[in-house]
Amino acid sequence: MIRNILLTIEYDGTNFNGWQRQPEVRTVQGELEKVLSKVCGTPVQLNGTSRTDAGVHALGQRASFKGDFGIPTDRIKYVVNNMLDGGMNSRTKCSDVHIVDVKEMPENFHARFDSKGKKYRYIVEMDEQADIFRRNYCYHVKTPLNVELMREAAGMIEGTHDFACFQAAGGNVRETTVRTIHKLEIIRNEKDLWIEVSGDGFLYNMVRIIVGTLVEVGQGKIRPEEIRSIISSCDRQNAGHTAPAEGLYLVEIYY
Repeated sequence: MIRNILLTIEYDGTNFNGWQRQPEVRTVQGELEKVLSKVCGTPVQLNGTSRTDAGVHALGQRASFKGDFGIPTDRIKYVVNNMLDGGMNSRTKCSDVHIVDVKEMPENFHARFDSKGKKYRYIVEMDEQADIFRRNYCYHVKTPLNVELMREAAGMIEGTHDFACFQAAGGNVRETTVRTIHKLEIIRNEKDLWIEVSGDGFLYNMVRIIVGTLVEVGQGKIRPEEIRSIISSCDRQNAGHTAPAEGLYLVEIYY
């Protein structure tokens, strides 16, 4: 009997060349498909929801696959994670990718096409001296940022707009660049800013360009009131820089 399995996946993207399977380089999809194929005893091809770039992390990536295999659904997580960690007798402490949850879905379910939206988190470290142990997990900015100005600008990004100005070259051609940002929140911690954004979909590097633009607002390089004209221009050159990959986390996929 053909079963349709939905995985929830977490990974540290530091040592991966992104999500998508590529020949001769290490990717999240490639690593998981290799192990799942062994566990299921049949070739497995994952349908991932988000093709995260090299260096981007995930707390809640989703991917589905179909197959006729004997292993019970509730055993997939345990066996795959054990193999990823090197097996029971390995000294490896923990793999940089794990399955968090496994769920059997209806036959017509597809992890990507049935997705209703995504939530991302971006972490900005504000400190004169960078923490070397966090260099792969946040964007270090030496000078303090004006958070209130950033929040004012964020409010103008929320809603439904043509976000062509926040799209980098090199991604797949889209039928439309109109997207809806449901919420863009800036949360201040002791030394960090968490920029959390949820929406119905995102263009190539859209979140990282939004973050780079907000950082420039916080630095006084862009005025909050300029955001509307930047969006209406549909011109990438008018927006801010692209924030580095290592500060970005895929938090959740909505269905």
